[in-house]
Amino acid sequence: MLNTLAASRSCPQCPRGTRTRGVRGRSQVSGRPQEASRSEPVVMLDRFGPQSVSGADLQLKPADNKSGLAAAAGMGMENGAGKSLIEITGPPLSKRKLLVGLDLLCLFLASIPFFACELKAVSPYRRGFMCGDPSITYPYLHREAIPDELLITGGIIITGLTIALGECYRVRFRSVSSKAFIRNLYVSCLYKELGCFLFGCCVGQSLTNMAKLSVGRLRPHFLSVCGVTYASLNCTPGSYVATVSCRQPDHRLEEEARKSFFSGHASFAMYTMLYLAFYLQARLTWHGARLLRPAMQFFLVFLAVYTGLTRISDYRHHPSDVLTGYIQGALTAYWVAFHISSMFKRSSSALSPTDTLDSPLSPHHTVC
Repeated sequence: MLNTLAASRSCPQCPRGTRTRGVRGRSQVSGRPQEASRSEPVVMLDRFGPQSVSGADLQLKPADNKSGLAAAAGMGMENGAGKSLIEITGPPLSKRKLLVGLDLLCLFLASIPFFACELKAVSPYRRGFMCGDPSITYPYLHREAIPDELLITGGIIITGLTIALGECYRVRFRSVSSKAFIRNLYVSCLYKELGCFLFGCCVGQSLTNMAKLSVGRLRPHFLSVCGVTYASLNCTPGSYVATVSCRQPDHRLEEEARKSFFSGHASFAMYTMLYLAFYLQARLTWHGARLLRPAMQFFLVFLAVYTGLTRISDYRHHPSDVLTGYIQGALTAYWVAFHISSMFKRSSSALSPTDTLDSPLSPHHTVC
């Protein structure tokens, strides 16, 4: 059909009175029939102008259904005239499972110090104190302003639910695409963004618990929990007390009183709220109310700062513990948001022939 079309149309660049030579045609100049060879170029006209296409290039091999489906699933078309399709070879199923397993392994390794501390597998360092030190003589308050359950539930639910709703909205109304091997856009975007967030949670809390176990700083209510006073110890003011026999029957409370540095509440609250503030900065692009986004970000940071301050008023931490927790949580949130997550990365163009589909947690080949 292409040869017939080429033979039936005149070449606009040829001299007047001449016609193009088809596969089997006569030259109007010589009038003698000539058999065109299969390798002889044929002038093909289309909307882009005349192009020389050899007969060998016009031979198309039929593809079966399986190869056609594979090509349809793995081909990306570049926009613009005259550009060709680029076939993208996706990883096999075994490699896909390996990538997911590698993500889960990294998440597990990052959470080992956290669970080692929470499961009491490792005891904190038994640090002594100076006799007469007033910073560890505060009373023990049984009630906390923000208990652990409220902190973990609120931080994960508020941030995780906001990220989930934001990603679902982008997939549904913004027509985002994904180059990850997970074909479902909802699952791919949620897996990538929530996976990065949870990875940062594990890293931040593991660093916090590692510091608690290795430093062993005494909490402000240590003497009250231990059930001793400086008078009962009969120590000289200013002297160092290396060991002390606590009268507290609950060994768990005594160990918790040795985990002051640094504040886990401050670091976790700052990480979750600041990470959510970064997410709003990247995803909330509506400019109808100019002060809406900064107001929401201020409220999130305010919650994080308030959470850390309650640990000082509850005599759970020293001010330096809370300040260090703020810094650690903020640095972790910045690291995950700008260097692991793809929320601030521009959408890449069409894949090159050497690009491969990567894990959803990898931001390098993912648009959504």
